[in-house]
Parts: sequence; structure tokens; C-alpha cells
Amino acid sequence: MKKLIFLPFLFLLLCCENKEPKLIFLQGDAFGTTYNIQFYSNESIDFKKGLDSVIATVNHSVSTYIPQSDISKINKGDSSVVVDSIFREVFKISKEANKNTNGYFDPTIGVLRNAYGFGDVKPLKKIDSTTLDSLMKYVGFHKVKINEDGTVSKAYPEIYFDFNAVAKGFGIDCLGRYLESKGVKNYLIELGGEILTKGENLEKNQDWVVGIEAVDSELENRSFEATVKLKDVGMASSGNYRKFRIDSLTGKKYVHTLNPLTGSAEKSDVTSSTVIAPTCGVADAYATSFMALGLEKSKELLKNLPNIEAYLTYTDSLNQHQFFATEGFKRLMPK
Repeated sequence: MKKLIFLPFLFLLLCCENKEPKLIFLQGDAFGTTYNIQFYSNESIDFKKGLDSVIATVNHSVSTYIPQSDISKINKGDSSVVVDSIFREVFKISKEANKNTNGYFDPTIGVLRNAYGFGDVKPLKKIDSTTLDSLMKYVGFHKVKINEDGTVSKAYPEIYFDFNAVAKGFGIDCLGRYLESKGVKNYLIELGGEILTKGENLEKNQDWVVGIEAVDSELENRSFEATVKLKDVGMASSGNYRKFRIDSLTGKKYVHTLNPLTGSAEKSDVTSSTVIAPTCGVADAYATSFMALGLEKSKELLKNLPNIEAYLTYTDSLNQHQFFATEGFKRLMPK
């Protein structure tokens, strides 16, 4: 009698366990851009609501575009703010990247970004050597720290945090963590051109395949110069081919990648940087770093970064378009 009851129950359990997960697509707005997420799940959960909650939490912590965010309050001089785990993790990623790049990655560059017109305030009318000298006083990651009580200390009140070169990537990592907390094992998150992957594309029974945007790609008709296979990694890109500002008075071109050591806003020979790393936040930080470092310094740094792979485009001495890829990156490119 027990067998008659047990066996159908066992059969029912096996049927449920073998049920194939469904492919789900979600789209939305986040961090000043849009996201596209595809993942496999059988759960009847309002994933969109959960993802939007994660986005709001990240914004409240590290968005300089929200006046009441923690980072905005700290930038305005509020020393009583106790930062959360998001701020701490972004700070930790930044500190490590700052150390590894010998200061070429530096989130205290905010005063320079604002001065050049890449922030949320009007740019300075004139930027000369004297102006840069005065601004550089407020740049340097060694001039800030998180105290034991969770508050932030700055050597000068004028120091302005700008985590935009890492916060978006870290925000994507947070979205991935949310999906995984709901049992999702296979997903691809694309947000503003940055990628985070987990597992595989089950429909095609292969790793996720994504494109690397060409330098001359048009915004409304994007083209790709290479593809790469990704699994359990993040990928981020940075480039100066769209993000720049022309001074209306002098006609001088300022690019959005700034050199924290000199304060300059002029192009290096690297025109775009695509980085693959264990997390999207880390990939984001180094993609920006390589833009400022230039080709030769980037190649030297990459020798000492075992978990970082890069694809860099650059202009050679004849002003010709070239690319450099680490051996690990090449192995991920379909032949």
C-alpha cells in the first residue's frame, strides 16, 4: 500500500525537477541609460520590480546625479553620512584599481570632470596651468578614507567623489546578484553596452556571444568589429569616439577620459578599451584606466593582472587604426 502512494509522488517530483526553464526578456531604464536582460527561470516572480528596487538602492548610494544620494551629501561636505555596503564595495574596487594603475584610476577626479564640463555643473570658462594646479590639490585617492564608524573623511572639503567609472559596472553586478538570489543560474545582462554573464545560453547550448562595438560605429546604426564568448564574467568598454566636448570659445576638444596625475583632458593613443574581468565593476574600472594609460603602459600593466583580459584599439604613428588583444581575450574570440 505504501508503494502505491510513494511511487506516484516520486514520479511527480521528478517531473517538476526536469521541467525546462523558460527564457525571459526584460527591458528598462537604469543609471542614465537602458538595460536588456535575458535569463532562464521557472519562478513566477515579479523580477522587474525586484531589479528596479536594486537600481534605486545603488542610485541612493553612489549616484552623483541624485541630490539626496549618499555620495552627493558627502560631496557637499556632510561628514555625518554613514555609507552602506554598496559605497564600501565601490570604494574597495576603486582603491585596488588606483593602486594597480599607480594612480591613473582615481574617483576623486570629480573636480576635474566638473571643470571640463563632464559633470552636472557648468564648465569653467578658462582652464590653464594655474587653474589645473589649484584643482589638483583636490585630486588623489590617498586623501580620502572610510572610517571605522562608516563615515568618510576627506583631506579637503572640496574633494568630489565621482564613481561613474565603476558604479555602473558594479550596479550591473548587483542586478546579477539579485537574479542569482532568486535561483537564476543562466543570464546575460546588458546595460549601457556593459555586460555581465552567468552560465550559458541554454537555447543554443553554448556560452553567451556578444559584440565589440567598432570605433566608427554610428549611434543609431551600431556596428561591431569583433565578437567574444563570455561565461561567468563581466565585460565593459570605454572610448573617446563619442564622449567629448568642444569649447565654444577656443574650439579645443576635451575628451571624457581625464589623466588624474596631470589633470589633462586630452586623448591618449588608445581610442577604445574593452575589458573582461570576474565582475563588471572591475572590468569597468580598468576599461577607463587603459584609456588614460595609453597603449604601452596598459600592456605592461596587463602582464601583472592575471584575471583581466583586454581588447584595445589605438592609432599608430601613421594614424592608422590598429588593435591589441591579450592572449586570454583572443581565446574567447570565435574563429
